[in-house]
Amino acid sequence: MPARRHGLDDLDRAVLRLVAERPRSGLLEIARLLGVARGTVQARLDRMIADGVITGFGPELSPAALGHPVQAFTTLEVEQAAREHISAILEAVPELLEAHIVTGPGDVLCRIAGRDHEHLQQVIDRMLAIPGVRRSTTVITLSTVVPHRVMPLAGP
Repeated sequence: MPARRHGLDDLDRAVLRLVAERPRSGLLEIARLLGVARGTVQARLDRMIADGVITGFGPELSPAALGHPVQAFTTLEVEQAAREHISAILEAVPELLEAHIVTGPGDVLCRIAGRDHEHLQQVIDRMLAIPGVRRSTTVITLSTVVPHRVMPLAGP
């Protein structure tokens, strides 16, 4: 098995950029645009997948377009011993977009989406009903200044 490389070279970054900008393009088209063989593009993608750089190819979905235009960040304070159990229950909440164990005054930072403010309150109430969750603090998002992104970390 070949040794894993760390970091990306210019061709890796170019492949990533094109896959991100043109997600519906095939490998042959990407290879043509980059002036390399299709097998080269395939090998680069396969390596970046194996190295964990690329974690998926699914479509990015809009919570608002799916009927959940209101988003909020909720910090949960939890009993530390129940954290694993709480995490498993949180995973079943469809309105929970992501959750992270964090440092600071709270324990679990959650990004949630709702149809409206009332629905958001229902989602928070469901999370508060989980045994081991003590309290929550929530801030509602008004607009997105910088959407979730990772591409800038890949380099210039």
